[in-house]
Amino acid sequence: MSLSTPFSRRLYLRIWLAVVGGIAVLTLTVGWAWRMAEDQKAQNTQPFVPPSREMVLRDPTGNLVFKGLATRQPTEPGEGAEFHIEADNGQSFTLQMAPRLPRGDRGGRPGGGGGNQGDVAFWTRPPFGFLWLLGIVGLAVAAGVYPIIRRLTLRLEALQRSVQKFGEGDLSVRVPEQGQDEVADLARQFNAAAARVETLVKSHKSLLANASHELRSPLTRIRMGMELMNGQQPSPAFREEILRNIAELDQLVDEILLASRLDAREADVGTVELVDLIGLAAEECARVDADLDVSSDSVDVRGVSKLLRRAIRNLLENARRYSTGDITVAVLRRQGHAEVRVCDRGPGVPVIHRERIFEPFYRLPGASERAGGVGLGLALVRSIAGRHNGTVHCEDREGGGACFVLRLPVSAVAAAASATP
Repeated sequence: MSLSTPFSRRLYLRIWLAVVGGIAVLTLTVGWAWRMAEDQKAQNTQPFVPPSREMVLRDPTGNLVFKGLATRQPTEPGEGAEFHIEADNGQSFTLQMAPRLPRGDRGGRPGGGGGNQGDVAFWTRPPFGFLWLLGIVGLAVAAGVYPIIRRLTLRLEALQRSVQKFGEGDLSVRVPEQGQDEVADLARQFNAAAARVETLVKSHKSLLANASHELRSPLTRIRMGMELMNGQQPSPAFREEILRNIAELDQLVDEILLASRLDAREADVGTVELVDLIGLAAEECARVDADLDVSSDSVDVRGVSKLLRRAIRNLLENARRYSTGDITVAVLRRQGHAEVRVCDRGPGVPVIHRERIFEPFYRLPGASERAGGVGLGLALVRSIAGRHNGTVHCEDREGGGACFVLRLPVSAVAAAASATP
């Protein structure tokens, strides 16, 4: 928690005071209700009057003074006891007994140890006794609740400090995930969001750094070509080279923009519709003279048509760039997924590089810029597959070469449409 926060606005203090105040109000309410119940009981209940019994009074010498029946009379609570005596000789007597005194007050009577009621137990008599009890209970509750409240708010303060550091630019900060309550769940969500933001920022920084390098290469070649012409009419070879560099530059800009849109989940990349993968694959195979192998009449998935076409085209361009033999595209349905398998007869991809080739601007060792491509094609395929809840991976092809497998889920609507005659 920031040191500039006023003490009266600190969360742990407010929670602690709320708990202590709530218990104090509850205690006062219970005490008031108990007192009201006792008063009502005293008003509605008559004291118990025992039956008459014989009473005998003798003097110090043992002579009978009188004998008769004694009957206890009703009295108010706290006023002691009163007896009415009817003697045998017809006389009537009244015997009154004072209320019982507290133990500490008996010393004020003749034969006691001194003192009176006001001097000894003033703080224990109502209502002071109840107030002292309430104070002791309040202190005990305050002392017991404070560590619990403070432990909870310490975790909230740690989360607050982490959010502040994250906002100041430290994207690596994380919050300790302790417990299973709402605070721990909030910490886990913050850590997940922070990791996602850090990944995106690193990805964008890498994309910017690599894009600046890749953009500089064709621009440099174009500038060099213009200088070599020296104002003269360009030769066909120069013209072809300049056009090739311009096309490479245009493709690079287009791929960078598409990669940025795919990274931003909220960006609109097209309309989701039912797409025939066999039709897309057939059109793209015709462009590069690849063989198409299908196992059914149609394989439909729900997705963005232009993105799926781009994914298949990138896989075919990659195969055409490295293949020294035939290129085969297979479209099939397997275990609730649609698969597009693009296989070539190239040198293959070593196992240790099969994941890295899907990273932006990554090239296999030994690949040159003149071979074509800037290292974004396969990264776009993975991003497009992720947008469609699918996957892409590389595996060996029997007999030599590599196979790139694009797997996309087949929705219930697409499956039903495919099954309809």
